[in-house]
Amino acid sequence: MKTKIFYLFMMALVITSCSGGGDDNLPDPDNNTGNPPPINTSPDWLIPRDEVKDGGPGKDGIPSLDSPKFVNASDSGASFLKEDDLVVGVVIGDDIKAYPHAILDWHEIVNDVIGSNFITINYCPLTGTAFGWKSMADGVNTTFGVSGLLYNTNLILYDRKTGTNWSQLKLQAVNGSLIGDVPLLVNVVETTWKTWRTLYPNSKVLSLDTGFSRNYNNYPYGDYKTNQNFFIFAPSPLNSALPNKERIYAIMDENVAKVYQFQKFSGGKAIKDLFNGKEYLVVGNENIINSFELTGNHSSLIFTYSFTNGEQFFKDNEGNKWSVFGKAIEGPRTGEVLKTSKSVVSFWFAIAAFYPNPVIYN
Repeated sequence: MKTKIFYLFMMALVITSCSGGGDDNLPDPDNNTGNPPPINTSPDWLIPRDEVKDGGPGKDGIPSLDSPKFVNASDSGASFLKEDDLVVGVVIGDDIKAYPHAILDWHEIVNDVIGSNFITINYCPLTGTAFGWKSMADGVNTTFGVSGLLYNTNLILYDRKTGTNWSQLKLQAVNGSLIGDVPLLVNVVETTWKTWRTLYPNSKVLSLDTGFSRNYNNYPYGDYKTNQNFFIFAPSPLNSALPNKERIYAIMDENVAKVYQFQKFSGGKAIKDLFNGKEYLVVGNENIINSFELTGNHSSLIFTYSFTNGEQFFKDNEGNKWSVFGKAIEGPRTGEVLKTSKSVVSFWFAIAAFYPNPVIYN
């Protein structure tokens, strides 16, 4: 009963705060008539329909940011961030951007343009999962919004071109005309503001000037992140191998996953690991982990963690220096990029629910 009361209070807070700024029905950018986004009425789902839950605020009740503004990391506009605040970071070409959890907690989706790429940064605060993917549906640039639906406690997005519903953690369109499609992923990392700013001091940061009235200093879900037994919606199955809300890094392949605990990388570590018949490089420390599928002549390289308080994050036996995004920034392989893995930082319970019995790296 206490959980339900808290949830209703929190939803009322979110809905009330939705009244400030922005449009409740944000139009498809390819449809400038101002019409509301299409509504999907398809009865077919790739997930059990009775396990799809109404999250409360309704479609676009949690509004995406479709015209995001940014400030420089060194500007006073970024001073709201504390060193241990979490951000989602992305680098494409010369564009370097960070999206703070403090803002994503309230909006969940940011539709952005990075370089010439239309990108959707999507974050589910209930599962602690963030992805970047191309803002495309049916081969056309579009934007994504919050559907108001959840599956296994996790965000379901919809695209504003076709109204198709997309399960974030399944990384798949699960209902609508594009059912079965998968998003084109963009490599993102999640880490502390201090770590990101050390890696990329010239980064831009999503601004508090969102056009909406929100208390971004206030986490909207109470003690959800730290209370191991508090769920607004019950996930299934639960796995007691790790604490439910422990933040872990997971590599996903087909219907299986392997999990890496941040504490196992304390002080910095680069390992080669075999999983589901593929070889991966997993590199990181207690604040940030990323991984890459090793193919071709990259498999013969010997990698070493080498974070030097700059963009360099690891190196190899040929003298190449690599960024946290797997790009060779110095050495004979300058410009080469390692193959990105399908991976995410998540609460343990969410990976264990979507990918039952995940392997835990020891």
